[in-house]
Amino acid sequence: EVQLVESGGGLVQTGGSLRLSCAASGLTFENYAIGWFRRVPGKAREGVSAVYSDGTTYYADSVKGRFTISRDNAKNTIYLQMNSLKPEDTAVYYCAADRILGPQDMIAVWRSNSYGTIDYWGQGTQVTVSS
Repeated sequence: EVQLVESGGGLVQTGGSLRLSCAASGLTFENYAIGWFRRVPGKAREGVSAVYSDGTTYYADSVKGRFTISRDNAKNTIYLQMNSLKPEDTAVYYCAADRILGPQDMIAVWRSNSYGTIDYWGQGTQVTVSS
């Protein structure tokens, strides 16, 4: 059984930082692009960031320069360091794993918010940024 277990969400003030983690099990970690989508109630999920097994990364324009994604293949875990948080970052953040052909496909999926193609999802973790 594949599991993606997120942790690290919470409440923080504007300008603060949080670090999300996603631990994967039940899959061959290096065969998957893994990253984060987020959803605000009433809106579709948005691709935030992703990392491929070769280290290629993707960031949505709204988080570039503030968020950093990293991947530890030995621990089957990815991390999302979120700095300079803004109220508009408030959302449920979902870890997502997609077995896709290559890094450019990963970028295409996350950039187009093609969450319907994702193979596995975590349960989600709430991030709230107060103004």
